[in-house]
Amino acid sequence: MRARGPAEGSGPVEWVMSTVIRKLSWSRLSDPRVAISVSGLGLLLGMLVGATAPNAETLPEPARLPLSRLLPSLVHHPVLAMAMTYSGDVLACAGLAGMLWAHSQGWRPDPRRLLLVSAAIVAVMVSLTPVGSSDTASYAAYGRIAALGGNPYTHGPAWLGAHSPYLEVVGWLWKSQPSVYGPFATVIQSFAASIGGANAATTIWVLMILNGAVFIGVGWLLLKTSDDPVRATLFWTANPVLIQQLVSGGHLDTFVAAAAICAIQVARRVTGIWGDVLVGVLIGIGCGIKISAVLIGIGLAWPLLRQREWLRTGRIAAVALATLALLYSPYLLNARDWASPIKPLFQGSKWVTLPSPLWFLHEAGRALGAARTMAVVISVIWLAAMFVVAWLVHQRISSDQPREVVAPFALTYAWIVVAPWVMAWYTAIAWVALTQVPRNRMTRWLALVTVWYALWHSSGGWTVPGHVA
Repeated sequence: MRARGPAEGSGPVEWVMSTVIRKLSWSRLSDPRVAISVSGLGLLLGMLVGATAPNAETLPEPARLPLSRLLPSLVHHPVLAMAMTYSGDVLACAGLAGMLWAHSQGWRPDPRRLLLVSAAIVAVMVSLTPVGSSDTASYAAYGRIAALGGNPYTHGPAWLGAHSPYLEVVGWLWKSQPSVYGPFATVIQSFAASIGGANAATTIWVLMILNGAVFIGVGWLLLKTSDDPVRATLFWTANPVLIQQLVSGGHLDTFVAAAAICAIQVARRVTGIWGDVLVGVLIGIGCGIKISAVLIGIGLAWPLLRQREWLRTGRIAAVALATLALLYSPYLLNARDWASPIKPLFQGSKWVTLPSPLWFLHEAGRALGAARTMAVVISVIWLAAMFVVAWLVHQRISSDQPREVVAPFALTYAWIVVAPWVMAWYTAIAWVALTQVPRNRMTRWLALVTVWYALWHSSGGWTVPGHVA
């Protein structure tokens, strides 16, 4: 048995968690066949929800993808659709835990076979209507706006007109919301819309296929470059929780994770000026999809700053900023107000929703007529809390582990724990970073946090717990 390092610590919550896990880790759930069966059942339930679209957990009729036409719709059975979705989430988490326990007890599956099985599941899933949110509909609408020559950073989906099939599938909360995604994301969305044309379902289908291909591509990269390819494959390619959230939901966070792991692996393996330049480009591209990729840049800079590698840190930062500026340049040059392309991003940074405890502060500010002041207070609180939690996680993981993988994970995990607006699919960037961190106790917490968010925010995008700031 591995001795506990001084940084691991203990407490009442940790003691309860460890006791439960010790009981379960030697139960039948840790039998690989049982764990795989439970995972498969969870994925099957999720796919059945997509196959019976439209329903309470999927996009509406105009976004119905090909394989969702084979079974009757559950549109009139919202409770059944919700029960299937939530049960699938819980079973996927249990199956993942069982596979990881089996691995810790000596199970060494062939990661190439896991990759092939996952690819087959993904191939089916990308042709099912997205489950869990309406984000893919918003992606498609922004792509359609860009393909028509509009600016998705100044116009929301409503710009397409009241009779547009794209507007019909966008969640009610987002119909007037300009894009909060980066310009590289817009390129992807515009490409899909150029194929889909006026057909929103085709555009969404293309986005789903691209997303699934990137998911498997990241799995292949992890298989080829990870120190422990089996563990990395279980964390990503064969992770039923991530397959449900990223592939079934069709979320852009898959692309962010791809840029993140490429940057981490380059930082670990390529030295010299060109290595720093390539890391900077990859971080810039990641931020050009979603700004959360900046956490990977900060995480990679953390050990460099501790070693007083000022030149390397500055070089990576400069290249990342230049890459991001280049991606934004078409919108910046054509905008009357140079800041208009990034205004939606700053507005999005003020959103607050449950289950974040900061939601109660936000509501108190609204009730007292001090919403703006409270928004500033919340921004300061969560940013400070993120760095504190990151430091604690960093300390918790053994000090002999490579800092270029520990620091990015610590920051991304802290972000998903304390940020005022986080969804289950946001955890992709933490999962992909964790694939490179040797075995530690944070896996259990990341899995629980992911499923917790999935249970809170699993719908077709029509209702959101809490309010948007």
